[in-house]
Amino acid sequence: MVTKKITIKIPTGLEARPVAILVQVASQYESAIYVECEEKKVNAKSIMGMMSLGLAAGEEVIVSASGADEEEAMENIEKYLSSK
Repeated sequence: MVTKKITIKIPTGLEARPVAILVQVASQYESAIYVECEEKKVNAKSIMGMMSLGLAAGEEVIVSASGADEEEAMENIEKYLSSK
């Protein structure tokens, strides 16, 4: 399992379209991927779960991935969340 603290740099934060893209990125991998913010932990492959976090630009989240392709999954999710 890999865990990383990532700051969201997407200017609009995670509203509908960026969440949909994040779910698509996460869904490419076999690994279980979770995003945690404050007391909430949701499956990164769940569009409704991700929307429920209501994340804004500049917020920090903890992303964890566990599975055969966890390193690659973490790398690409970090790349997406850190894009401007």
